Amino acid sequence: MNKKQWYESLFENYGQKYDQEVFVQGTIGECDFIEREIQFNKDVNIIDIGCGTGRHSIELSKRGYSITGIDLSETLLTKATEKAKLYGLPIDFLHYDARNLPFENQFDVAIMLCEGGFPLMETDEMNFEILKNVSQALKQKSKFIFTTLNGLFPLFHSINDFHGSGVEGNAQYDSKNFDLMTFRDYNITKIVDDHGIEHEYECNERYYVPSEITWLLKTLGFTKIDIFGAKLGAFSRKDMLQKDDFEMLVIAERF
Repeated sequence: MNKKQWYESLFENYGQKYDQEVFVQGTIGECDFIEREIQFNKDVNIIDIGCGTGRHSIELSKRGYSITGIDLSETLLTKATEKAKLYGLPIDFLHYDARNLPFENQFDVAIMLCEGGFPLMETDEMNFEILKNVSQALKQKSKFIFTTLNGLFPLFHSINDFHGSGVEGNAQYDSKNFDLMTFRDYNITKIVDDHGIEHEYECNERYYVPSEITWLLKTLGFTKIDIFGAKLGAFSRKDMLQKDDFEMLVIAERF
């Protein structure tokens, strides 16, 4: 049996704690931005990649949008389904690996926020498979909105200082090495799950510079790619990407 990767184990028994994390508290503002980007068109079909406990899916469904949520974590999907039922929302939450999606030419819009799979994979090829599968799931005329780790940040700042600021909430991170040759951060992440049990994971995450993201998306046929800073709950096209931004917001379009 293959050993589970850290991103497969991290969210087991973590649905309740996940909703308490600092980084998930910007849902309303982020959905406001998504609505503006899709021009409040209720006819679009949206897929939420790495939907977690369904925070964006549920908020957008409340606003009248048709949305499908997918995630690798069954724990988070169970929590998402419970929340959707509580609100009486008709959302399909499906258990899929973003590297192997069954959809083709089906959605008008894809969102993948708060590192919803990409860029957590252990190889660049696996990360690209996520972008490729999202691209295949989208119609020819479509929009793809996602956030990812900003490779400019660790060139100028300590990743440990950022995590130590409390922005990341309950989890504790200890960055052991940022590899300039691969732009991967190797760290130890500690969490306490919903049952009060502490877990420790050896993780590595890929940071991307804007030119890499642009090139990857262009190879998939996206013709207009805009990249901005990603402020929690306050996404904006006026927020030009800076070296101080831990994440970047990417908006890719095909016409």
